[in-house]
Amino acid sequence: MFSWIIIYIIIINIISFFLMFLDKQRAIKHNWRIPEKTLFLSALLGGSLGSFLGMYIFRHKTKHWYFVIGMPVIFLCQMVLVFLCIYMFSGCKP
Repeated sequence: MFSWIIIYIIIINIISFFLMFLDKQRAIKHNWRIPEKTLFLSALLGGSLGSFLGMYIFRHKTKHWYFVIGMPVIFLCQMVLVFLCIYMFSGCKP
């Protein structure tokens, strides 16, 4: 089960990273863009690290405060959730 979760996290982060790349390319060419809701949804579904890296590698959405603040907050919340799950399921008792 744990290996499937790792595979899912890797895939969703690759997708999120690619979405940032694709949206940046479309912005440069003045083509149809990927909705911001979709970019945030991919981050919320576990791809926050890929979205965050894509933002800064491609210099995309870095002037929008809700991305600059939102993506790191989503990532931090997901990391807290991961550590809580590890703590709870590892048999540690307070």
